[in-house]
Amino acid sequence: MIRVGIIGGAGYTAGELIRILVNHPEARIAWVHSTSSAGKFLYEVHGGLLGDTELRFTDRIDLEGIDALFLCSAHGMSAEFWASHQAPAGLKIIDLAQDFRDESEGYVYGLPEWQRDRIAAAEKVANPGCFATAIQLALLPLAKAGLLRGEVSVNAITGSTGAGVKPGATTHFSWRSDNISAYKVFTHQHLKEICRNLSKLQGSDAARIDFVPLRGDFTRGIFATAHLDCPLSEEEAKQLYKDFYADARFTFVSDVPVDLKQVVNTNKCLLSLEKHEGRLVVSSVIDNLLKGASGQAVQNMNIMFGLPEDAGLKLKASAF
Repeated sequence: MIRVGIIGGAGYTAGELIRILVNHPEARIAWVHSTSSAGKFLYEVHGGLLGDTELRFTDRIDLEGIDALFLCSAHGMSAEFWASHQAPAGLKIIDLAQDFRDESEGYVYGLPEWQRDRIAAAEKVANPGCFATAIQLALLPLAKAGLLRGEVSVNAITGSTGAGVKPGATTHFSWRSDNISAYKVFTHQHLKEICRNLSKLQGSDAARIDFVPLRGDFTRGIFATAHLDCPLSEEEAKQLYKDFYADARFTFVSDVPVDLKQVVNTNKCLLSLEKHEGRLVVSSVIDNLLKGASGQAVQNMNIMFGLPEDAGLKLKASAF
């Protein structure tokens, strides 16, 4: 069994990670660290875990007693953690923050549909951002074919859990309910990893991405739509995508329009394509807490340990 430790255990991503791992056939949670919740049962913070585990949060960290470490703290905290801790030899690390997504400090960027072989050989993996996952999966086949040219327009709407567990003015129910708003227009922090990786795959500077993020009045999921000029017919584009994702365990190309409920509560990404007067429109849907965070982190752990990629991740969508 893979012995797992979790840092930053009180947030949404950690809660989803624990939910997956308590039912994982090849993993056992050794400890979940949280200074603020130390001594409490996990289910006292993550109510959905009642009846699943009797583990308590701890304020102690034992890196020698685990095989895999998940870092679920806020952005910037991972680098701070390693400034005061030393990883033992052989420890596999999956970081869900953005600190090492530039592949610094020996980390491998953990998007399996692009870098599965590198992830399999890695000791340290930087899990992608949620918007970054949805948008890159919408564009990777075009980058591989050298077809990201000019400008790409992207709109993507996310659920309130994407803002984290700490409440704020734009996550308060009375503000978020029956409301939609744009934020960080053209400046979202995930653009750096998106543009860097697409350019790397294309082998030259990829198209400029004009990204408008939106806050939705629902709790979880991301619906992203990208459109750009493309010389391929709709049939050629669909075949390009189906060929690219032929071996992907969780990413699928649909022949009909996709919707958010098809992926909520799963580790899937579903894509659909349409062609309109020279413009290719690609829709991409994921669950921001699963394929956009904790599910993909477990997928990376499975790859790193040579397990079936879907171990612990055979989840059913909340489709009705």
